Amino acid sequence: MFIDDTIAAVATAPGEAGIGIVRLSGPKALDIANKIFKPIKGNTDLSMQVRKLVYGHVYDQDKVIDEVLISYMKKPHTFTREDVVEINCHGGYISVRKILEAVIRNGARLADRGEFTKRAFLNGRIDLSQAEAIIDIINAKTNASFDIAQKHLEGNLSASIKQIRDKLTMDLAKITVAIDFPEEDEPEVTYEELSVDLREVMTSIKGLIASFETGKILRDGLKTVIVGKPNVGKSSLLNAILKESRAIVTEIEGTTRDIIEEYVNIGGIPLKIVDTAGIRETDDLVEKIGVQKSKESFESADLVIMMLDSSRHLSNQDQDILSLLGDKKAIILVNKTDLPSMVTDDEIHNYAKGKPIIRISALEKKGIDLLEKEIENMVLEGSLKTQNDIMVTNARHKMALERAFEACSDALTALADNIPLDIAETDFKNAWNELGHITGDTVSEDLLDTIFREFCIGK
Repeated sequence: MFIDDTIAAVATAPGEAGIGIVRLSGPKALDIANKIFKPIKGNTDLSMQVRKLVYGHVYDQDKVIDEVLISYMKKPHTFTREDVVEINCHGGYISVRKILEAVIRNGARLADRGEFTKRAFLNGRIDLSQAEAIIDIINAKTNASFDIAQKHLEGNLSASIKQIRDKLTMDLAKITVAIDFPEEDEPEVTYEELSVDLREVMTSIKGLIASFETGKILRDGLKTVIVGKPNVGKSSLLNAILKESRAIVTEIEGTTRDIIEEYVNIGGIPLKIVDTAGIRETDDLVEKIGVQKSKESFESADLVIMMLDSSRHLSNQDQDILSLLGDKKAIILVNKTDLPSMVTDDEIHNYAKGKPIIRISALEKKGIDLLEKEIENMVLEGSLKTQNDIMVTNARHKMALERAFEACSDALTALADNIPLDIAETDFKNAWNELGHITGDTVSEDLLDTIFREFCIGK
């Protein structure tokens, strides 16, 4: 893809701030900057001030727009491998908007979403998995998710994929020689040799796929839904976990009528925790809508925290909700341990066998640490080595790996059945192509547009 225009966008978040940045990238970036910028002193040509902050003013014709610091970075040693100019002005809506308008009037166009990163990819600065890691860094909610995204940006996942593809490339080369040049002196590749390589490739791919369940949670957060009948302490639990009064707590049933969503960090795991309306039959129209939303959140949850009131016997409502848990990953909290207990663990296991049971007092904030430890154990199975392990966090990558694994499996079956090499070669190529979708070596332009549309405009 040939790029011959210059793009511009605001690179900082909208709103009042100390600094706002307008970024330009492309062949006219320097010319545009020289047209609108005048330094307070020194050389007026920014090409003589490479990688330096220059103090001056941005003008709209003869009128000063703002007092700024401007920097010019010369290709190819930039993020996009194009000439880049960044204008640091006062933060706020008006200043950055006026500067951006001046830049566009002088020859730039407004960048599309993620276009700076897309140009970095198209110009060979980063591969596609590294480009996707940038948005993961921006969206990271815990140190663990940030560290994984940073490792992807450094190219750890890319290197692993490349290693697998290189093995397939060597096998494809051997197959091509065997098919096209059967009379050459090159040693003939054997089906057994190819099968050994395929098994090694499949083991590597399977390991990456297996890392996705935990990787996805660390990237996107674990959707955790608190459910139970009204007035069992769901909102009190949310407040205890967040360590703030986020939800209204009263003894009146049906106080929570809509779902409340908050993010919280538990042991490096980002939890998207949802407090729902109490599940019960009601004639109140607004509460009925809340109950329906609760049921929908329950169905889509990664983890369910089912709350019971230990000061009351199990009701039909409690039993019905417990029965709904089925195979879902769930923790049962028996709340209000500050009051005499009327519920035994055996009774609970009659309806939800095998689910961990933790007794807490949300009001007195007792037992919350046990809940947090149980969540860590369920998600991370006691340990997670993010420092050395390569972890797949992106659903697109996982699907490509699964398709590559399937293609390798088909190739292995073909070799076992002594199918001619030119037929088995198709499966090798399919696996090679699917892995290339992760790094961008074999990706389509439509898919690129879809991926970069997820970015903000200034990135």
